[in-house]
Amino acid sequence: MTRSAVTAFALDVVLVALFAAIGRASHDSAPLGLGLATTAWPFLAALVVGWLVTLAWRRPAAPVRTGLGVWAITVAGGMVLRAVSGQGTALPFIIVATLTLLLLLVGWRVVAAGVRRARSARSSHASPSAPGTGRS
Repeated sequence: MTRSAVTAFALDVVLVALFAAIGRASHDSAPLGLGLATTAWPFLAALVVGWLVTLAWRRPAAPVRTGLGVWAITVAGGMVLRAVSGQGTALPFIIVATLTLLLLLVGWRVVAAGVRRARSARSSHASPSAPGTGRS
């Protein structure tokens, strides 16, 4: 795996763990420790499956090709794993998790794509002065 793929995967893992920590903290639960692991593991396991199914390492920062697939599998798989492990899957939680993970897992890829486009446009517009153009 390339360095950018490892970085993208690590960022996805951190963002899924952050999602779980924020969720726990918003329900007056300890955001760290064993409780975090219990809350996060279904989504982290589904994230790994999402990366494998979408072949995310090929284009780790692609918002549509990679981001949407990884997001959909992470949400769906995480909910299934929560259900079979006896954790809650109430409709409000499904809605919040779906939207939050969309923002996190696809959002950073959209921002990265925008930065890449801006850098590319800037470098294509900035050409060095040609010799003999009257500049001394």
